[in-house]
Amino acid sequence: MTKQLSGAAFEAERDLLATSEFLRLLGLHFDEAGPTRMAGWFEVGPQHHQPFGILHGGVLCSVVETIASIGAWLAVRDSGRTTVGVANSTDFLRSTTAGRLDVVGIAVHQGRTQQLWEVVISRAADGKEVARGRVRLQNLEPRSSTRAAVHSD
Repeated sequence: MTKQLSGAAFEAERDLLATSEFLRLLGLHFDEAGPTRMAGWFEVGPQHHQPFGILHGGVLCSVVETIASIGAWLAVRDSGRTTVGVANSTDFLRSTTAGRLDVVGIAVHQGRTQQLWEVVISRAADGKEVARGRVRLQNLEPRSSTRAAVHSD
């Protein structure tokens, strides 16, 4: 049940980005948002470089985590649950310095207590993969207000 973003969806993306300075810094845009598939893109620039002038691996890890986390959350939100990432393994396949990178995330497993997502980041210009990651996420039951108050930090 993947949805093409238009109208309200683009407004929702804008609102989501408005609440997160980190997502604004990544510059990640969403083309599809659904509980089993996510797709988007970002434009690599100097703001994403490590000191040696190439795309920082942490940016790639962050994009992988973001795509998987939003998709996983979409899969459980109607039940009142949320998700948190518990493992992110991202492989860097080739370096890049500039240009558009396309991102596709697919749910590999969606169970009662956990999910596994695979995310591929590729160059828009030639389709070659830049990175590939897997994120395992824990599905969390809603916290009761009493429990949250007792266990808050």
